[in-house]
Amino acid sequence: MANAQIIEMKARKVAEVAEKFKKAQSVVFFDYRGLTVEEVTNLRSEMRKAGVEYVVLKNSIVERAAKEAGIDDSVMAMLAGPSAFAFGYDDAVAPAKILKETIKKVKKCEIKGGVINGAVSSADDMNNLAELPSRDVLIARMLGSMLSPISSFARVIQAIADKMGGAPEETNTEAVEAAE
Repeated sequence: MANAQIIEMKARKVAEVAEKFKKAQSVVFFDYRGLTVEEVTNLRSEMRKAGVEYVVLKNSIVERAAKEAGIDDSVMAMLAGPSAFAFGYDDAVAPAKILKETIKKVKKCEIKGGVINGAVSSADDMNNLAELPSRDVLIARMLGSMLSPISSFARVIQAIADKMGGAPEETNTEAVEAAE
């Protein structure tokens, strides 16, 4: 009876982790060896602030969950040794960015790789992802790019108005009548 309960408990855990894989925009796999309790606590706190879930799971559970979530088998190569996982639900960049900053600060642990929108990514890909600006910065840049032509047009119109004397409407009407 005990074995059946353990198997059922593990199956529930696999299903739970598979659901996390499906919901997450990105998942970063990393080796947490060498981190002190204080460093892990700070890392968890930073991740929580960014809406990232930090968990330590058995590699066998993650392997089964990844298969259940339909993730490529190449993820299995990243599951050697102790592993922790950062699930980014709202921002795909946040887990990688926080981990990279932590690794720079503590000079311990390493990113093994991860999954971005269901596609397996190498450690280099995850480090490159961490270099991207945050979502808010990207949105601000995009809006700035969209508004730039409008702003330029407004400046050109203003320059034309200034060149014509920047006069009120009745002067502009007089200039039009004089031209006729």
